[in-house]
This record gives sequence, structure tokens and C-alpha cells, in this order.
Amino acid sequence: MSASHPAPAPLQRVVLAVDCMGGDHGPAVTLPACRAFLERHPQAELRLVGSAEALAPVAGWARCTPVLATEVVTMDDPVEVALRRKRDSSMRLAISQLRPADRAEAPAADACVSAGNTGALMALARYLLKTMDGIDRPAIATVLPNRRGGFTTVLDLGANVDCSPEHLLQFAILGSALVAAVEGREEPTVGLLNIGAEAIKGSETIKAAGELLRAADAAGQIRFHGNVEGNDIFAGTTDIVVCDGFVGNVLLKASEGLAAMLSDFIREEFTRSVFTKLAALVALPVLRHFKRRVDPRGYNGAALLGLRGLVFKSHGSADAYAFEHALARAYDAARNRVLDRVHDRIAPALRPSAAADAPAA
Repeated sequence: MSASHPAPAPLQRVVLAVDCMGGDHGPAVTLPACRAFLERHPQAELRLVGSAEALAPVAGWARCTPVLATEVVTMDDPVEVALRRKRDSSMRLAISQLRPADRAEAPAADACVSAGNTGALMALARYLLKTMDGIDRPAIATVLPNRRGGFTTVLDLGANVDCSPEHLLQFAILGSALVAAVEGREEPTVGLLNIGAEAIKGSETIKAAGELLRAADAAGQIRFHGNVEGNDIFAGTTDIVVCDGFVGNVLLKASEGLAAMLSDFIREEFTRSVFTKLAALVALPVLRHFKRRVDPRGYNGAALLGLRGLVFKSHGSADAYAFEHALARAYDAARNRVLDRVHDRIAPALRPSAAADAPAA
């Protein structure tokens, strides 16, 4: 790549706003996760948003500020209910912590985490925070484990069912900024998910996106590897894989289902015959390591990229272990200034010059 993207200095103090009421389990999961997170991250502060009753146990916690809410966005609430009726919901107030104009009594938080209704979270985040200049639509990004011992970042995972070639280019730039910030790879590779590696394959949208990504690579804006297939995600062929939200969501749910099946298989091996029990015991260290690698809880926490604030979505059914991972992902992204990284990359990559926009004389 010809362009350089110098890394901004990490934040010394990170403030996370947490929707403690969201998800299938609410405070029973979020509060223990927050407590464990604080013990492991001495440079973090939390603003815990929820009802007075739910937040009563946090009285006296160090580096915690309660923010009281009187309403909760349920997992079944339609988007319009979250937007127009529940104006004092924990989800809305948690996101609003990212808005400096709303924080006369305290600085804005650096990131927000919620396990609540995905559609409502995306709608509220777009309404309250707006998208960054140069970004048409925000995208949901998360990581999946690969055979190289690391992770592959995939986006979009469901925010945008139908995408134009320009949207896929924007996703590539957003993903590049995220990986550069969190994983320290200044030139992460990008793959375009397709039905084959050849440039002539795929739909017209995918072909056009490939052309845009190749042009962006030539301009030094991203490092485009080319088309990749589904197996390349878990092989670790590229650092980032971009796709539309329909394909990405199916991919995510299928990988979670496969991980659950493998976990069940490992557990069942200890309940079979004496021979399989002995074999399983011999292989126990390997099996445990493998189970940790494919456990979806270990890579919980999807970023809503492209907004004027950092919002992270935890799986709704997350337990305390998984929710703590979502908090850690939000912390890493905020501490390493993902928003600044995105701005630095999209400014030259996505905004046409005034001369290019001007009509011909």
C-alpha cells in the first residue's frame, strides 16, 4: 500500500456505557460480567444503565457510575416502539452516553455495549449518533476463529441485506480500520466473499465490487487479496472478509451451530463406553483447547461500524463469560481509537474531491 495510516496514541482511560437490562438474562448476566471485566481492566470505567432496583447491587463499586432508566427494550419490541415510545429505555440512554452534547455533567463515554434487540439497537444508534461522513450504511462486524490461531473479521453480518458495490467497498475500509486498530496490523488483507476465486465469477454486484476494491488497492486505500470462498474464512486466508448482510448472517448462524454441535460431541464422548471415556481422557488437553477455540462465547461482541460512536452488540443469549468478552472488545476498540482510524481511512478513500464533483465547463 502506498498510503500510510499512523497509529494514534491509545487512550489512557476508557469509559464504557453498558445497557445492563438488555438480552435474554439482563442484570443476572451483565452485572457479574461487568464486575469481572473491571477486575481485569484497571484503566476502565463503566456507566451502568438500568433500573434502580437492578443497579442496587453496584452501590460502592469502584470505577462505576449508575445511570437510571425506567424502561427496557425487550427482545420482541418492534423498532418503532424502541424509537418512539420507550424514550427512557436503558438501551437508548446507554447509546446517548456517547453524545457529547447530551453530557453536560460528564464527558461522553468512549463506547457502548448492549445485548438487546439487534434491530432496535441499530435503529437507535443510527438515529442518535448518525453515520460518519462517507459512510452510507453502518455494518456489523465480528471475528471468527481460523486455523492460523487467530481470527478473521467478517462484515456485514445482518445490518444490510442488499448491498451495492460501493457499500462493500465501505465495509472493506471500515474493517481495515478496525483490524488495524485492535490487532495492530496496519495493512490487513481484505477478501471479497464469492462463489469462486476467479474475478469473472459471482453476481454483477460482486463483480463491480471487485473492480472497486482493486482500484482502492491500487490507490493504497486498502490491501485487496481478491475473491475468497467460505472455507477461506476459517483458513485465515485474509484478515478481513466482506459480504452483504444476508450472506453474513447465514454464515454467522451456521458457524455458531457447528460450534455448538462440536461442543456437544466432545461432551458426549465422556458419557459413552469405558473405551471412549479413556480415549477422551487421554485427549482431554487437546479437546479442551479445541473447544475453547470454537466456543462462540470467546468471540462474542460485534461492532456496529460506520457510526459517529462505538457501539458493540453482544449475543442476546450470552452468559457472563461471553458478555465480558463483548466488553473487552469494546474496550480494545475504544482504547485504540477505532473512530479516528476510520476517519483517517475514509477521508481520502470515500470522499470525492470538489474538482471531481464539479460539472464540466
